[in-house]
Amino acid sequence: MLDWGYKIHKDWQIDFDKNNKEIAKFILEKEPTFKLCIGCGTCTATCVAGNLTDFNIRKLHTLIRRGELDGIKEEIEKCMFCGKCGMICPRGVKTRNMIFNIKKAITKNEL
Repeated sequence: MLDWGYKIHKDWQIDFDKNNKEIAKFILEKEPTFKLCIGCGTCTATCVAGNLTDFNIRKLHTLIRRGELDGIKEEIEKCMFCGKCGMICPRGVKTRNMIFNIKKAITKNEL
């Protein structure tokens, strides 16, 4: 068979029906400001851990809202709980409490 240099890639569509939204529900119960996030990225821009590693609060928030939980446990461990993200948020999202509740939900669900 001839090799033309093309191959079929994995589908990039998000299947929201198959994703696990239990952690998002848990966080919304504990921290209602979780839903106020507009994804502006100021939290990520001021994040100390984000400057030293590839930690990205905005990406973490988006993945949890979608229900895509692969790699969340490793990603959340990078947070230093410094609180700069919460001080700078224009919408008043309590990001420090949000991350604390994400950790609590992960240990509760054992991901």
